[in-house]
Amino acid sequence: MGAHHSHQPRHSSAEDPSGLHRLALLVIAPLAVLTLVAMVWLWPDPLPTPDGQSRLPEVTGTVTGLERVECEEELPDEVNGCGTAYVALDDDSVEGAPRSGELEAPLPNGPGAPELAEGDGVILISTETPDGITWAVVDHQRGSQLWMLALAFVVALVAFGRLRGVTALVGLGVTFLVLVLFVVPAILGGDPPLLIAIVGSAAVALTVLYLTHGFTPSTSVAVLGTLAALALTGLLSALAVATMHLTGFTDDLSAALGQTYAVNMEGLLLAGIVIGSLGVLDDVTVTQAATVAELSRANPEYRGRDLYRAGSRVGRSHIASVVNTIVLAYAGSSLPLLILIVANNDGLGNVLTDQIVAQEIVRSLVATIGLVAAVPVTTALAALSARGRW
Repeated sequence: MGAHHSHQPRHSSAEDPSGLHRLALLVIAPLAVLTLVAMVWLWPDPLPTPDGQSRLPEVTGTVTGLERVECEEELPDEVNGCGTAYVALDDDSVEGAPRSGELEAPLPNGPGAPELAEGDGVILISTETPDGITWAVVDHQRGSQLWMLALAFVVALVAFGRLRGVTALVGLGVTFLVLVLFVVPAILGGDPPLLIAIVGSAAVALTVLYLTHGFTPSTSVAVLGTLAALALTGLLSALAVATMHLTGFTDDLSAALGQTYAVNMEGLLLAGIVIGSLGVLDDVTVTQAATVAELSRANPEYRGRDLYRAGSRVGRSHIASVVNTIVLAYAGSSLPLLILIVANNDGLGNVLTDQIVAQEIVRSLVATIGLVAAVPVTTALAALSARGRW
């Protein structure tokens, strides 16, 4: 008798006793079609090169020697001191390069200047002057190091995750392509950033979740929970940004972006909140759906309400840790600006209400509210899907 009862719920769950999976697909399918149509409609045209803003050509080479001399005057931001760097070009056919393939460049100094040593791979730019072409070292080459780190990442993910690791890599590739080919060019092309972010995030959620976790009732539940929380996050972020009069202009970089490319910086702030929330949302919704599914298999006597209560307890613990993760992630990304603000302001109230800090607070709080909403919605849908009764 015991064996019979433990088998029956599994069988019922596999056949979707509540019909919730079929109902979810009836909701998800039109949303997927709508997302596809919106992407086609909003797909950006190739971006033209801005007039008068051609980037200086970069060349690569290897430092073969450093000749240091005593500085005639004190440098305000000394990195390498005074002298000359001798660089052998990787491609000696570069226009203006010496026939020997080795050129001379002054040692770079100033904030962010690369600290040079013999054997370093470097990047240089050339500038035409009345006295001829001059060269300047602007950065280190780091392509090979990045490839090695990426290889280590792939090996670790596949070794531990196996097939799931492979599908996770494919999903990561899809996310990258959506951002690079659709979201960023569309925003630069003048389309509303919030709309672009919602459409792009929906495309990522609909594609990556199924690709990574399979076409199962649990995945469909996670997709519904993610899309619902994304919609709520978009609405709350728009309301918060409007009521607090946040403009998105917080530093020289954002000002240059808004002035040079005419990007709607307020909309870009909203887009950043939505896209930033997606990465944590799908983690929470997938975890909740999988947790309820495992509880259902482990406790065949549990009803839907029992699964919901048990799953909610797990969700509360998850949210408590994720909230701290969100705040620290946003604080870490803007730490230099936070330090500068604190150094220039005495009162805590002035620091918290400064637009830069207020912007990060809005990001954290809105994302957290979206996460909190995602837990009960996803858990309830997963409990109904697993049992078919409350």
